[in-house]
Amino acid sequence: MTEAHVPDSDRKTYYVSVGAGQVLEDKEAAPFELVIRANEEELNQLQELFEETSSTDEAGAFTLEGSPMVSDSPEDATYDGLIHSVYELLYELGTDETKRHIESMGILH
Repeated sequence: MTEAHVPDSDRKTYYVSVGAGQVLEDKEAAPFELVIRANEEELNQLQELFEETSSTDEAGAFTLEGSPMVSDSPEDATYDGLIHSVYELLYELGTDETKRHIESMGILH
């Protein structure tokens, strides 16, 4: 499947808080770390990744409750993979400043 070029006019600016799993249109609504330009489809993709990340994190918390923390568990691997996917998409959609910030984190290596 070939990805069609999306005109920048179809994209809007959004403000993203990765920790909270939020994508906001109003930068005054809540604290945010990153700024992206996305169309509706890209925005939906990011929100789905945040939902998956949240549910995987919650599932991991329930399955590990009362047992020793095991950092190599499948839940952690899944969660880490989802976070990596979130940052890949944020990098792709990000402003120059957002891209520099993500590069400085070293998360995409």
